[in-house]
Amino acid sequence: MFEKIKYLIGKPIGVHFKNGLSVSGVLCDVSDEEISIIEYLYQEKFIQRYYDVQMIQGIYMFPSCSDEYLN
Repeated sequence: MFEKIKYLIGKPIGVHFKNGLSVSGVLCDVSDEEISIIEYLYQEKFIQRYYDVQMIQGIYMFPSCSDEYLN
């Protein structure tokens, strides 16, 4: 599965974890053991976090912008 998402490096993604939580950010790197994501914290603060692939249920690329997604 993770070989298929390497083309998403540098793009915004959403990650759904097996515990029901989720995060979003820009995918920085992918390996067999973990992924790294840059997440926005607040103001001008960002953090790079690493997540064990065993915790991940799904990884989703952001949809393109269109009127369909705007409220």
